Formats: sequence, C-alpha cells, structure tokens
Amino acid sequence: MPKKRKPMTLGYIRVSSDKQTVENQKLAILEYSRTHKLAVDEWIEIEMSSRKTTKQRRIDELMERLQKGDTLIVSELSRLARSVGQIAIIVDTLIKNGVRTICLKEGIDLNGKRDMQSKVMITMFSLFSEIERDLISERTKEGLRRAKAQGKLLGRPKGIPGKSKLDGKEQEITDLLSKGVTKANIARICGVGATTMSHFIRSRQLAAKRKLKAG
Repeated sequence: MPKKRKPMTLGYIRVSSDKQTVENQKLAILEYSRTHKLAVDEWIEIEMSSRKTTKQRRIDELMERLQKGDTLIVSELSRLARSVGQIAIIVDTLIKNGVRTICLKEGIDLNGKRDMQSKVMITMFSLFSEIERDLISERTKEGLRRAKAQGKLLGRPKGIPGKSKLDGKEQEITDLLSKGVTKANIARICGVGATTMSHFIRSRQLAAKRKLKAG
C-alpha cells in the first residue's frame, strides 16, 4: 500500500504581462504564511494572460496536484480566473476535493469542507456570475440601441460569423468537448450562457473539429 504523503501548501502566482512582477504576490503570500505559521512547500509561477486556457495557465496542473488536506494560497481571486463564473467553478472544485483555499486580498479562507461558510461563498459567486452576465447583456443592448439611433448599419454580411467574447477559446472548448464535458458546463467554465455557447460551437463548427480530433 503506497505511503500517504504529507499535506502540502502551494502558492499560485500569475502575472499577465512582463510589466508586472511575481515578487509582490510572492512577498504577500510569504508574509501571510509567516504570520500564520505556514510553510509554502511548492510554487507555481507563470506569466500568462487570463484569456489563455486553464491548461496554459497551469490551473489544470494545479487541480491535479492538490489533494485532500492540502492548502492553496493566492494573492487574489483574479489570479485564478478571468470571470466570476470561472472562479466559482474552480473554488467549488477545490472545496469538493478537500483543499483549503486562501485568497489574501479578499480575506477568504475556506477550510476545504462543505460547511455553511463554503456553501454561502459558492452561492454568492454564482449570483455574482449571473449579475456579471446580465450587466454584459445590458451593455450590449444599450450599445445596439445607441448605434441604431445614430443610423449605423447593424448586423454583418450573411455567412460570416460575428465577433464573440469566446473568440480565442476555440481550442479550449474543443478540448473540453473531446473530453465529454457538456455544453452547459463549458458555458459555466467560460462565464457565458448556454445559448451563447451553443451558437459559438455551431457557428465555428467546433463539434465537427472535435470529431476530427477524436478520429
């Protein structure tokens, strides 16, 4: 029987450009660890835009390495994901896996148990995610109304896909489809509605690409 490893503490640091530095985040995590008598056993440091896939941002690796009883420390929630919807899914998964999650800027310390605090936090994240989508939708509608009032020609040439907030995520979505993840869950991961996701997959023919990849 394999020997059970000792619980570890992992610090995750991500900056989005070379103009930023990992040092500020690292110092904040080290200071917190010192004050609370924690030792950071491993670090994941990466320079990567939040627009990149979870694999490229090493989030997939993070989730695979962390086990029940481990602790994850980040300087702020935005280091983990770009949208509230993505953050809700990541944090919920960490809690389900029994991983303690500490976010310094927000003052969040979730003990990795499905207790009332964790349930309330996930519910709030989900609510904020819906509000975020509603605000984006309302801004889009206001923009269209304003453009129409100014006499601008709306729409696009027939047969040409319009721009989407999901542009650039084709590979990530195709990978998730190939793994059997449902469109509804992919929509939650990407922080969009199910209808938006279905339209994007259809207009970009990602389902066909998924089949070619699988073949």
